[in-house]
Amino acid sequence: MPKLKTKKAAAKRFTKTGTGKLKRNKAYKSHILTKKSTKRKRNLRKATMMDKTNSKVMKKILPYI
Repeated sequence: MPKLKTKKAAAKRFTKTGTGKLKRNKAYKSHILTKKSTKRKRNLRKATMMDKTNSKVMKKILPYI
């Protein structure tokens, strides 16, 4: 079987944890920040785990991560 190619756009956005879960950063933190509350912006800074429903597809896209 040939080698699989990693989708580089996804590889830049996700990292794998020690248990094999995918870690991602939250969206909506890049612009139009004046109308967002300080609490909301602070919570957007934190990384979170990939949703279980998307994990199977993402692991196919990222075979070597």
